[in-house]
This record gives sequence, C-alpha cells and structure tokens, in this order.
Amino acid sequence: MNTETKTPLAFRRYPSTTALQCFETAARHLSFTNAAQEMHMTQSAISKQVAQLEEMLNLSLFYRTPHRISLTPAGKTYYLEVLEILKHIEAATTSLMSNSDNSEILKIASHPTFCTRWLIPALEGFSQAHPLLNLNIKEMAVPFFSEDQNVDVAFLYGDGIWGGMESIKLFDEYSVAVCRPEYLADKVPCTNNIDNCTLLQLSSRPSAWYEYFRQQDISIDGTFVGPRFDTFHTTISAALLGYGIALVPLRLVAPELQTGALVPAWHYIAKGRGAYYMSYPLSLGHSHKIKVILEWISTYLETSNTYEQGLNFT
Repeated sequence: MNTETKTPLAFRRYPSTTALQCFETAARHLSFTNAAQEMHMTQSAISKQVAQLEEMLNLSLFYRTPHRISLTPAGKTYYLEVLEILKHIEAATTSLMSNSDNSEILKIASHPTFCTRWLIPALEGFSQAHPLLNLNIKEMAVPFFSEDQNVDVAFLYGDGIWGGMESIKLFDEYSVAVCRPEYLADKVPCTNNIDNCTLLQLSSRPSAWYEYFRQQDISIDGTFVGPRFDTFHTTISAALLGYGIALVPLRLVAPELQTGALVPAWHYIAKGRGAYYMSYPLSLGHSHKIKVILEWISTYLETSNTYEQGLNFT
C-alpha cells in the first residue's frame, strides 16, 4: 500500500487506547469499581483516565453521585462510537497476529448463496496449495467495491461492467423452477395452469417469474402471489419445506436436483439476462494474489463438471 497517496488526517489529538478502554469498561458496568476489577487497575486509576478523557473532550461523559454513575447524553453517544473503534482495533490485531509474517490476505466478497453453494466448494484445497495466502471471505449483498469495504476480488452477478474493475466471466445463468416431489402430487404440472401453485418470490428479482414465462411465450395476467425472500438460499430452503415452487439458478440447486430432494416443476430452463463474474480493481491486476485466484478459479472451471450440460429435463 502506497501511504504517500493517502490524504493525511487533519486532527492529530487523540485519546490513548487505555483511556478509551477505561471509559468503555466503566460505561458498560456503570461502575468505576467493577471497571477497575476487569481492567486489573485501581479505581482511582480508572477514574483518572476517564477524567483526563473528559478534559480533552471538554465534555462530561458521566453523571457522578456518591453511590453511582450514569452516562450523560454525550457519554452514551461516545460510548457507542468508542465500542466500534475498539472492536475494529481488536479485529485488526487478531487478524494480523493470526497470520505469519510472510503471508498475504486475499479479501473476497460474494453474494451469500453463491458463496455457500459455489465459491466455497470451488476454493476447496486453496489454503493447502497456497499456505501464505490467507482467505478472508465476506458474504455481502451490498455494493462490494468501495474504500469502506476494502475488497480485493468479488464474485458478482450482472453485465460485467463495473467502473474501475476488470471482470472475468465465469458462466451464464440458467434458472429452473423447482419444488419438493410431494408438492406436485395433487397438481397438474402445466405452465398454463398456475392458479393452484404458490410461486416463491426473490425480493431482488421481482420480474423473474414474468421473464421465465415470457421466454416460453406464455402470457400471464395479474400478479404472482407467494412468500418473498431476500436470498436464493432461503428460497431454496422454503422449496425444500414445501412452501411452493422456487425459480433459482441451476448451479445453486444442483445438489438437491441430483439427490431428488427437489424436482423440476416444469421442464424448461430459462437463460438469465446476466452472468456470473469474478471482478477485481484494475489497480490490483498485476498483484500476485489476484493472479493466484484467477488461475485457481480458471482451473476449477475447466476441471469441474458442468451440471447444466449434463441435465436433460425432456
């Protein structure tokens, strides 16, 4: 990281971490005595640290009475901020201590269901093959590439065009309508008759069912009624429990189709408008860790079975 390009912090007067720890502990216990016991310090030392913090801030953080203390409004606000700061320090320190001196961290972000059902299996054996490259994987449903997120590579669904990013296409998306076998016992499996079927909805793709039927030149009037879910994972889980029919990417539901836990409700596979991509910032294009993950995923795609090609619904 080139620190010379970073904007310097304008404010250089900070409280010590000891003062922040003393304040956080006292605020959590609402007691200098209990804080002293936890911090293995004297009560007067805790009180002095908090007093020096208040002097620096020119604010009272506690109301003090002979028998108890309580947070002022400013103290309550500051406590929440300090708690997050200490958590970040703890996480950064633990992460650094858990890695060897010569190791790098590869920060990966992925949509939750894709992460669980495709990415984790794809990365099996990666850590053994690259012991000096430690994986830090986040499941995220928000924009991945911002300075706050600090991500090296992300696995995304879309058109492959993201500003400042290099995108490598992994595969197109093909979706299938699935349900548990018992769900079809008293129903006619016909796309022209869906009145007695519950179609499970995905919040982020409100028009998915319309597109599914449109590709088959089937006109559906009105709106679909059914439970709505935030992720494919919960949609698949609902289908497994018999809630209704789920429209999900074929790759993400392949295990259930192979075991028969779920079956196609209708014999049609719909091609999605987007595809799945592996994307990384252009600035990292020549970095060792990006080259390693690109090669690993490329090899996995070449050697793994393509479930869509082997599936025949007809």
